[in-house]
Amino acid sequence: MQENFQDRIQDKIQDKTPDRIPRMKELIAVLSEAAKAYYQESREIMSNFEYDKLYDELLALEAETGVVLAGSPTQRVGYEILSELPKEAHPSPMLSLDKTKDVGALQEWLGQQEGVLSWKLDGLTVVLTYEDGKLVKAVTRGNGEVGEVITPNARVFENIPLQIAFKGRLVLRGEAVIRYSDFEKMNAEIEDVDAKYKNPRNLCSGSVRQLNSEVTAGRHVNCIIFALVQAEGGEFAVPDESRITQTLPGSVSRRFAWLKEQGFEVVEHIRVTAETLPDAVAHFAHAITDYDIPSDGLVLTYEDVAYGESLGRTAKFPRSSIAFKWADEIAETTLSYIEWSPSRTGLINPVAVFAPVELEGTTVSRASVHNISIMEGLELGAGDRITVYKANMIIPQIANNLTRSGVRDIPKICPVCGGETQIRAENDVKSLYCTNPDCQAKKIKSFTLFVSRDALNIDGLSEMTLEKFIGAGFIHEYADIFHLDRHRDEIVEMEGFGQKSYDNLIQAVERASHTTLVRLVYGLGVAGIGLANAKVLCRKFRYDFEKMRRAAPEELQEADGIGEVLADGWCRYFASEKNNAIVDRLLAELDIEKAPEDEGADAGSLPLAGKTFVITGAVEHFANRKELQELIEAKGGKATGSVTAKTTYLINNDVNSTSSKNKKARELGIPILSEEDFLKLLDGNGGI
Repeated sequence: MQENFQDRIQDKIQDKTPDRIPRMKELIAVLSEAAKAYYQESREIMSNFEYDKLYDELLALEAETGVVLAGSPTQRVGYEILSELPKEAHPSPMLSLDKTKDVGALQEWLGQQEGVLSWKLDGLTVVLTYEDGKLVKAVTRGNGEVGEVITPNARVFENIPLQIAFKGRLVLRGEAVIRYSDFEKMNAEIEDVDAKYKNPRNLCSGSVRQLNSEVTAGRHVNCIIFALVQAEGGEFAVPDESRITQTLPGSVSRRFAWLKEQGFEVVEHIRVTAETLPDAVAHFAHAITDYDIPSDGLVLTYEDVAYGESLGRTAKFPRSSIAFKWADEIAETTLSYIEWSPSRTGLINPVAVFAPVELEGTTVSRASVHNISIMEGLELGAGDRITVYKANMIIPQIANNLTRSGVRDIPKICPVCGGETQIRAENDVKSLYCTNPDCQAKKIKSFTLFVSRDALNIDGLSEMTLEKFIGAGFIHEYADIFHLDRHRDEIVEMEGFGQKSYDNLIQAVERASHTTLVRLVYGLGVAGIGLANAKVLCRKFRYDFEKMRRAAPEELQEADGIGEVLADGWCRYFASEKNNAIVDRLLAELDIEKAPEDEGADAGSLPLAGKTFVITGAVEHFANRKELQELIEAKGGKATGSVTAKTTYLINNDVNSTSSKNKKARELGIPILSEEDFLKLLDGNGGI
């Protein structure tokens, strides 16, 4: 059975993508990077001759295939701004799927038929309509009966074709998603912890439903196709068949292959029988830990389209498909207490702290309860017996409260500043807030960022320790951290401290005083200036901090990724005399490294300019993957979290691994390098 399953894995339809589409994606990435460098950054990374040659190649491929992919430089898609999203009724209701958590039930459902197993993606379902080869309409699922028309936004999705070879009417269903790697990158740009996006699904939903398509374009939304609803009025060139047919392929997997020919990204899928189904489910369960797209389960569909349609539907579900939800591993434990965590907005978040339990291979002892309304629904009190699980095998949650002793001991004063608290109800959700406008929690969050790994990187200054020091009056501003030796006697007497802890802390502070400008700029916590933007600004101003903080908004906006909002925020920060005085006192405590020669150079002249890397697995020649990433960026390259057509190299010491990233790289023809290979290439021995 295992051998048969592996054969099917190797023979997946979606692996047989024609060479032309990947080449088009590669050309779009290269040309877009060159255009961005030329028009936005006033630098050239290729000659006009080379650009024109690649542009003409892309133009020829688009003419040959009839496919024009999103983001193609041969197209100019203007942004649109609407006052509101129009509503439109679906021709037929978009039903939900029946579901099960039992693999045996899946096998019984499939019976003697062949099926297609795929991810159940967790984003926003949209319906795309093409006519005469062009995208003419996109509508959200809405309530299943009526959706919102989001056509201008769909046209700026990163991966959907704007033009296809098929000239008939084509209606598709897909899931608009934001990949975890893009989500994390966007969150890294947001300094304010409370302003960070909560999860990719919510961010995607808001991004797809924007009134201004320019906002959507900046959110890295992709659309993964999972169903072909209608295809009429055109000829169908079926992959792996030498003839042109007049009818659409009758199997789901061949339809997916045909859609890939048209330039669409289809959901990852495997053909299965009842016998191979358990191994296929296990394959997906193993892959989800590295899967870059949010998923909350799997979908099993009959491979024979006609057979599935002949079964009809119930009032709630179609009978041609069924959803498989991961069977949550649930553990019983005892709630120790509710921890109340103040935030920079004044919101005080309840966190359940319980006796540690093993879930999905890791030890879990905490779970967010989010607000008082949820606490009241669970009747949650210290000492209760509770059951906990990991939502989608990732996020710890409370499943149930078995003893329900009731909510009590909601703090009347803020645990940080001692100010009065208040319960407020917004949209029928009750939450706890600190009413003190000068609550030190704001300072704690700012200092937590300042001492974090990517900023000054001071070991021993946890948020809890900072809270103690601020409360004791040791720290009022950043420079005070470098004079903690003035409070030696008080610190060594604090709970959890002693002479050794104090000595380690002072040594960490001393090490942190020798730092880089990028770390300093990020650590200041200027609104919207995350680590990536800090690097961009330093390079733009050639590591001249004085010039950087005196810059006008127009100068700042010349830096890649710095728009009007971020530029205005930077200027407001340094328009404050108080902030400048704080920074000046801090600078007096720091020894800032000079930028390496490469860092001060024109980015286009650096050895890795124009190249994008993905790092996965353990590293051997570097302290961690972060250190390798910093080297890549210092040499002009980019490091991202997921393998795409824009990736130049995947770095993985286990070159022959069967991990999802390695498989994706092989599918796209992207070289996989060990660290040794990378270092040889960097030294000029391998042809970078």
